[in-house]
Amino acid sequence: MPRFFFLPMRLTQPPQHFQRFSAWLSLPQLISWGSVFYLFGLLMQPLEAELGLGRAQSSLAFSLCLLAEGAGSWLVGRWIDQGRERLVMATGSVWVALGFVAHTQVHSLAALYAVWVWLGLGAAATLYNPAFALVTRRFPHDFRRAIITITFLGGLASTVFIPLNSWWIALWGWRDTLWLLAALQLLVCLPVHLWLLQSSPPQYPQTAHDAQPVQQAQGSPAQPSHASHTEHSHWRAHLRWPFWLLAAYMVLMVSITTGLAAHMVPLLRESGLPDHWVVLIPAAIGLFQVLGRIVLFVMERQWDVHQANRWISALIPVGLVLLVLVGLHPVPALLFVLLYGMGNGMTTIVKGTAMALYVSRTHVGVLNGLLGLPVAAGRALAPLSLGLLWTPSVGYRYALWWLLLASLLGMAALWGVQRMAQTHAAPTPR
Repeated sequence: MPRFFFLPMRLTQPPQHFQRFSAWLSLPQLISWGSVFYLFGLLMQPLEAELGLGRAQSSLAFSLCLLAEGAGSWLVGRWIDQGRERLVMATGSVWVALGFVAHTQVHSLAALYAVWVWLGLGAAATLYNPAFALVTRRFPHDFRRAIITITFLGGLASTVFIPLNSWWIALWGWRDTLWLLAALQLLVCLPVHLWLLQSSPPQYPQTAHDAQPVQQAQGSPAQPSHASHTEHSHWRAHLRWPFWLLAAYMVLMVSITTGLAAHMVPLLRESGLPDHWVVLIPAAIGLFQVLGRIVLFVMERQWDVHQANRWISALIPVGLVLLVLVGLHPVPALLFVLLYGMGNGMTTIVKGTAMALYVSRTHVGVLNGLLGLPVAAGRALAPLSLGLLWTPSVGYRYALWWLLLASLLGMAALWGVQRMAQTHAAPTPR
């Protein structure tokens, strides 16, 4: 166990290099994603059996969690921008732990909904958005690589916690499992946040050079975007076309990935694939997500960040074209898994860095927070929309065409943001 568990927090110094810092920060990300986001699917059947709920009643609890996370994102982002990341993330760990403790006492539908709303607010303070915002502030020249590092371990949350939670539930039941998850928040996540986030950088960049370091740090021409000239202005000054196009990109992409994940198993079974393929394909997607992030981390110094973002945004549409036009036969299925898995993994990085690259780095927390509720609504409504487009006669055909259209619109929105950033780029200083 790390020695800071046994020492007063003020006597130990957190790492200052972005890789070590991000590696430590990814540990509570792994636990929080695994214990909040990937827990509910395992609790559905036990909750339904014990409380006498239908599938729609139980599913609504998780939708409320996602909406609560979105509702809390703006305030959390604003606090992060003000340098309060230690308070935010440490409080979030305690908040989630208390939610798990309360969940052990759930005996009614109303209590279930209240607990998952509470956990959604805790998720807003502990998952990727606040973590991405704080490393953007702390490491202005390396925030993209810091975000990639965080997602390595965070991307394995389902691989680690789905079997772990399932094993614990089988051994001790779901109520005792919640006590264990609460203990992980208090004994691991809380100490890491308190130790790692002891100091905070200044709220705003101190020089014009610091205001927009992204292009030089990534090997691109030293041409700050138009947004850099207003970095010190109020965040409302950035609510222009680049922000709204980026909002459209994020909502569309999260709707695709959430909707497809929710319907992946029935889609695969409907296509007539053998049962082992039905298990293999979702598992392989998770592995290819991590592989995509590894490739991006290794090659990121050699690639122009804007060109990389363009082809990354095209991977999911190309995979969906294959899915729509060819279908899920074994060989095309493997190609789809490769394209979609790597595209989904790297798209997380694009979504985590695009606001700082193309709109504003100074106000990245509050601006990403503004998108919390629309993104949460997209995630909550996506599974329902695919279900409504399914019919017994044609299956998921219309749903797949909608996913393809949404992916193309999302890609176009991101390319539009990049085009605007290039159009308003200032001349290179001589």
